Amino acid sequence: MGASGWDYVTRYDGDVEAALEALRVRVFQEEYGDGSSYRSIEDLYEDEEFMGTEGTHTILDIDRVVATDAPPVPSRSSDYGTLRPLAASRVVHHFDTDRPTVEEYERLVAAAAETTSHEEHARSLLGERRMGWTGYYVVLYSDEKPTHLGIFGSSGD
Repeated sequence: MGASGWDYVTRYDGDVEAALEALRVRVFQEEYGDGSSYRSIEDLYEDEEFMGTEGTHTILDIDRVVATDAPPVPSRSSDYGTLRPLAASRVVHHFDTDRPTVEEYERLVAAAAETTSHEEHARSLLGERRMGWTGYYVVLYSDEKPTHLGIFGSSGD
């Protein structure tokens, strides 16, 4: 099926795990809410053949948050299915601030989607996603308060 990039903005109340879970519930409802394929996220995850070979190509392929901002390593099986913070230095690199807003995040995602060269994309925010089945998050601010997470990553090979 190949690799698919994905990105989301979701509410954040200080708990990354809770924000991820709320996002996963929302995306499950959007993708599978009619109940014709899976009745619940648990049913989806019990389909090991589907999840192990194809996946959803959404945030549903991510099942845990890790604290490290070190890039994931393909040879480390424990890095698959993880969401990690984008390193602070990379946040400043892309946003020119350590407190980006939802609007700034959306602008950078849109700009990355419009790039036509591989080199430009590699230098963009979305170019940070170099390994499939993983994702990054960026805390986003409104009036100097953390209010949202920008979450991006990719599924597939």
